[in-house]
Amino acid sequence: MNGGHELVEQVYAAKTDTEAADSLIRQYMGFIRAEAAKYLHRAPIEGQDEELSIVLLAFYEAILGYEKNRGAFLAYASRGIRCRLIDYYRKEKRHAEVTSLHEPVSDEKSDTLKIDHLEHPENEIEKSHHRSATRDEIEEFGKQLLEFGISFSDVADNCPRQERTLQACRRVLTAARENPELLNELLRTKKLPIAALSDISKTDKKTMERHRKYLIAILLAFTNGYEIIRGHLYHL
Repeated sequence: MNGGHELVEQVYAAKTDTEAADSLIRQYMGFIRAEAAKYLHRAPIEGQDEELSIVLLAFYEAILGYEKNRGAFLAYASRGIRCRLIDYYRKEKRHAEVTSLHEPVSDEKSDTLKIDHLEHPENEIEKSHHRSATRDEIEEFGKQLLEFGISFSDVADNCPRQERTLQACRRVLTAARENPELLNELLRTKKLPIAALSDISKTDKKTMERHRKYLIAILLAFTNGYEIIRGHLYHL
């Protein structure tokens, strides 16, 4: 495997050069197969397991969608692969319905072939993979927070308690998303660009400083492809 900077250069070259993309995919087939194996719980079989094709496609989509501010490429690709496979299992609904045929049973009225349609209560495959993907994403998010000297308990303790303060933090998030250079600055310096965000969002600097750890966590969730975490934030 290449060093981080060399891999990023290869990914950027592969965005517009199909031969470079093919070469990168061949180079990382071990990684691609390993990602498929996580969900199959065995080595994937080419031409038989649809998961391998999905992982290949997701890896190529990761090449096209990757930007430097989204963290390490392989971690970014892994998250995209998880989401793709979760979507696949959701659409397949492989175990959503099971039909069982019983032998003809005679009763007082007639001889009938009883057909029971037993609906599975939940798609266990989908649930299992979604739990695994969520756990992995939270673990990775926690590691990145630690790079900023922040723990999950710090974030919980630093959450806004009043609706007015929460609205102010939302304005800061909107300002950061509309000005991605500020998100890049956050990742580069490991510091919240309070002055710039305050000017753009019209939010008091003291409010931002009081909730600095919370704001850093929320902004990070929107910079590195944390799809599941962002989904929960959108829902909230």
